This record gives sequence, structure tokens and C-alpha cells, in this order.
Amino acid sequence: MSSSSSTPAQTDSAAPAFPIPTVRIGGPEGPVTGVQGFGAMGISEFYGDTDETAARDTLEAALEAGVTLIDTADSYAYGANEEFLAPFVAAHRDEIVLATKFGIVRDAEDARARGVDNSPAYIRSSLEGSLRRLGVDAVDLYYLHRRDPAVPLAESVGTLAELVKEGKIRQIGLSEVTGPELREAYAVHPIAALQSEWSLFSRDVERSAVGAAAELGVTFVPYSPLGRGFLTGSFADAGKDLGANDFRRRQPRFTGENAERNAALLAPVRDIAAAHGATPAQIALAWVQSRAAAHGLNVIPIPGTRKRSRLLENAAATRITLTEAELAALEPIAGQVTGDRYPDMTFTSAARES
Repeated sequence: MSSSSSTPAQTDSAAPAFPIPTVRIGGPEGPVTGVQGFGAMGISEFYGDTDETAARDTLEAALEAGVTLIDTADSYAYGANEEFLAPFVAAHRDEIVLATKFGIVRDAEDARARGVDNSPAYIRSSLEGSLRRLGVDAVDLYYLHRRDPAVPLAESVGTLAELVKEGKIRQIGLSEVTGPELREAYAVHPIAALQSEWSLFSRDVERSAVGAAAELGVTFVPYSPLGRGFLTGSFADAGKDLGANDFRRRQPRFTGENAERNAALLAPVRDIAAAHGATPAQIALAWVQSRAAAHGLNVIPIPGTRKRSRLLENAAATRITLTEAELAALEPIAGQVTGDRYPDMTFTSAARES
């Protein structure tokens, strides 16, 4: 794993922690960014109502902490998330690494409907829309958000390679692909980053994707590293604790008997947090950060939040080093989780693992 700073020593999470360590995305020519990034999705949709003033302050806090990878997608709030970020991007373009995604097709008449399109024409149209909404001439990292089996991967990646040559994107990323798919894509053009769900509760990427990324030198960008908030203990049952407009109410592992069983799995997380003078969220993030050394690749998780205090709490987790005994205590958790991470798992790479 290449990094521009040494691994932080085990320390009390309350100590000054900023700026956080840095790491390079992709190969030796890739941009350097904080070892933890920021997922912007929840600012605009999915997790209930947002205070936009507080959200903008949170973005400023990210820069103060050294969190410089900012991640969005054209599907988040039908493009409104990109529009929300545009003023921040304009003010700080040279300080951030800007990532967005294409490929998920949404229906304005049905917020739950999802389609996938990886065709060359759609890729180009999507990028133009993102560039316009973000107010930029190029994005630093452009992800294929979901794989469309109807379109040859070489065709989609070939189009992205053309956009790199045209200067409209600087690096190519993939999201929710298997190890074989990552290798297939890399044979067409170097892939800088792979983004998939990876947390104490979700480890299916370790079947093939993580190993392929390590072999190829692809940076891994875990989304939902806090298990969509469940690992923080902020809610125990989405059906009872969260508002009607929160999509976690529809995720199998967060409601009913599944939620009750999964909540019991957090005991070692809380115990380890107490030993470090940290929060459960920080221990969950420290575990994800520890995957870099465990698997020999660069790892940049992108937790999202709309609060400055949570942003700083999350970033401080980069200074926590878990002991071998603590890692061993956390190891069994994922295998005991009940309930899938989505109601429809065909929308994920796990459905295509052999």
C-alpha cells in the first residue's frame, strides 16, 4: 500500500487528528487524497430531511480535516445532489478530488424503480449532464455505478477510455463488480478505483473483488462503511426508529427480527470502543481502514453525514489502530448478520459471484 504518510499509531480518538493521512488513488500518477473520503448521497435523499446550511458547513469541515475525496452520482436525487455540490466545488476545485457516477436509471414517477444502462451513448449523455450540474469541465474519477450485463464490459470501458483521452474524466472507476469483471475491465484500460459496500456487516466483496483490486493496484473505496448507520447504534429497528422517507425502512437487515438479531452483534464493537475512548462508529471505520494492511491495497472509505460533529468524529477514526485481539473479536460479525443488504440483491455484484 502506497501512502504519503505513515500509519497512525494507536491513540485516544479525542486527540487532535487533522489533517488525516493521505493516500494515492490508482497508479503512481493518480491524485493524492485523504485516506477517508466523503459520501454525499445522504445530503439530498434517502436518509430523511436535510438542513442544507448544516450540510454545507459539514463539507467545509471535511476540507479542514483533510477529507478531500468527494463522492456523488447523477442518480442521487435525480441530479440534485450534484447541483447542491456545485458551489462547494467551484470554491474548492483545486483542493478536492471529485468523483461522480453513471449507470443507474431512475423513474421520476416511481422513486423505488431502478434500471441500469451502460451503453456508450448513455455514458456520454450522463457525463455531459454531470459536468453541467457540477459546473466543471472534467471530473477526477468517473464510476460505472452498476453493471449492465446486456452491454459488453469492454464496450463501456472503451467509451470511458475515450473520455479520458478527451480530457473529460481523469480516471475510471467501477462500482459493484466482481473480481473477474474488474480484471476484464482493466485489460481494456487501467481502472483507478473500485467502489462497493464493505463493512463489519458486509464482506461479500472479499470473495473475489478485493483480491483482484490488490493484484491490479486498484484503490478500494468502501461505501456504507458504517452499515448505513446501524453500526453506530443510532437506530435499532428502522421500521420503528426512522422516518417514513428513510429508505433503510425497506432494507431487510434493519427491521423486525433481523434488526433485533443484528443489534446483538454490536456488543464487541461497543466494548472495543470503550477501551479506546472512542465511539462505535470510529471502531467500525477503523476496522475498514485496517483492511488496507490486511489485503495489501489502498482503502478509502466514504462515510456520509450531514453534521460537522459526525464528520470530525469519522475522520478521527483514521488514527485508531486495532490490536490483533480486537480484530479477532470483530472477525465473526459479518458471518452472523441476518438479512440481505438490499431487498433486491440482483442489483449487486454478489449476485454474479460464482
